Amino acid sequence: MKIAEIEKHLGKFRVGVAGAGGLGSNCAICLARAGVGTLVIADFDVVEISNLSRQYYFSDQTGRPKVIALQQNINRINPDIRVIPYQVKLDAGNIPVIFKGCNLIVEAFDRADMKEMLIDTVQREMPGVALIVGSGIAGWGKSEDIKCRKIDDSLYICGDETLETSEELPPVAPRVSMVASMQANLAVELLMKMN
Repeated sequence: MKIAEIEKHLGKFRVGVAGAGGLGSNCAICLARAGVGTLVIADFDVVEISNLSRQYYFSDQTGRPKVIALQQNINRINPDIRVIPYQVKLDAGNIPVIFKGCNLIVEAFDRADMKEMLIDTVQREMPGVALIVGSGIAGWGKSEDIKCRKIDDSLYICGDETLETSEELPPVAPRVSMVASMQANLAVELLMKMN
């Protein structure tokens, strides 16, 4: 299959990205470059200087809402990609509304309780919608420990599933980007199997 055919196929789909930090911003960029037609991106935060070490933003975007800055970056890469930004904190009530019509959702939260809430909400309120979760992105090295694993018919996990971020073990750009790229790659794989 040629790249034009892949892009034409992926252009039909709508992917949700829950969180626009290290995982979410890098994953969204990969999905845009692959040609996914519509990206629904939700995050409540603004770009800070400390984000620039691992998130897909630039110094002149500090202070801007992440979803708007990411929309601008994606539009610079491919203006044909439709980005629907939501500057909002996701919760069990708004997730089904914001991500309605998405063919799959990528989870990109920092906190374990938010990950759990998203998984519970999507599996309960949006049955059959694939969810790709990131878990275990902290530190550096140990590339061989990063994997994708299918949990059930609609839930997948990318990461090493053990190394949680802390002050002693912060998220560093290479591992964050690796997991974000794995999430995007799995999303493309799943979308290529859809009609």
